[in-house]
Amino acid sequence: MVSTPDVRPVGDLPDAIGKTAARELSLNGICSLEQVARHTQQSLLAIHGVGPKAIAILGEALAAKGLDFDRS
Repeated sequence: MVSTPDVRPVGDLPDAIGKTAARELSLNGICSLEQVARHTQQSLLAIHGVGPKAIAILGEALAAKGLDFDRS
């Protein structure tokens, strides 16, 4: 079994999202909470390795900075 490389920390994304989610977000050009806020929850969930747990953690981190997911 090949282990997932740990690219954390990625910008100001919380480490708690997990190494796979952090890597995949980074590969998709999302390296900050400000960039996360430009995406809907659904579009982020469509990225391999980003699941409901990562979305919940990102949501909390966004709220702490006065940000939210795109709702359009």
